[in-house]
Amino acid sequence: MAPTPQPGIFAAALAEHVYLELDRRTSREDLVKALNAVGEPMPAAGAINVVAGIRPSLWGGGAEDFTEPVVGPDGFTMPATQHDAWLWLAGADRTALFDYTRAAFAVLDPVATVATEVTGWVYHHDRDLTGFIDGTENPPRSLAPGVATHEGTGIALVQQWRHDTGAFDALTERQQELVIGRTKADSVELDEDHQPPTSHVSRTVIEQDGEELKIFRRNTAYGTVRDHGTMFVGFCASQYPLAEMLRRMAGVGDGVRDALTRYTTPLTGAYYVIPPVEALAAFG
Repeated sequence: MAPTPQPGIFAAALAEHVYLELDRRTSREDLVKALNAVGEPMPAAGAINVVAGIRPSLWGGGAEDFTEPVVGPDGFTMPATQHDAWLWLAGADRTALFDYTRAAFAVLDPVATVATEVTGWVYHHDRDLTGFIDGTENPPRSLAPGVATHEGTGIALVQQWRHDTGAFDALTERQQELVIGRTKADSVELDEDHQPPTSHVSRTVIEQDGEELKIFRRNTAYGTVRDHGTMFVGFCASQYPLAEMLRRMAGVGDGVRDALTRYTTPLTGAYYVIPPVEALAAFG
């Protein structure tokens, strides 16, 4: 039987989200046991989806930690803030998610410290805080497991991006569309004659041997009215498309920087291996 990807990767229509990054106090085995326990039913109301990831150097499998910042030729920097583990908890109800997260903390506390905690939510159904539809290029859900995982295992890139909403909103709608590379109302990709090489679309389309390499995005908004942005969560069967996307956004190699990075600032950056259900359960 083929290994089973963690189902929370693909769970949709959940409005409330919590993202935790963890640093272990004890052994890798104790950490993975605790992550597995968090994914089991705990005393909390409502259904909660849980996705657990482990630092590549702790799990193995060929991926690399995010230990070096991505620096563009103009000095633009995506920081490296790698931690030992990552938990993504999502639910339809904030109260249930809050209670579940508290229960998770109790399970995790003996083996790990919580290094970061970010609360996210779905903004206008499928848009990010720029007002544009997010995830337009995602594969259909039927094909998503083949993009996000290989033999049940995926690689997640997790980044927190702060938005300068005031500066972006000061642009005209057409100027915003040239930054993103799509129309704002219905997310139609601009044609070649009008697609700037600096657009977000141009910089994040990764091709190899003439074939576009897809990733599966599960982003949400985070923050307050005064301090907010996007939690970028991208899954892929291999690390290369994710890493190359960051290099291209920063302008590494050709000096062409993603225009969206003029209005957003990366605060964190880490990779996590997302093991299949059976591999986590083996530590149970």
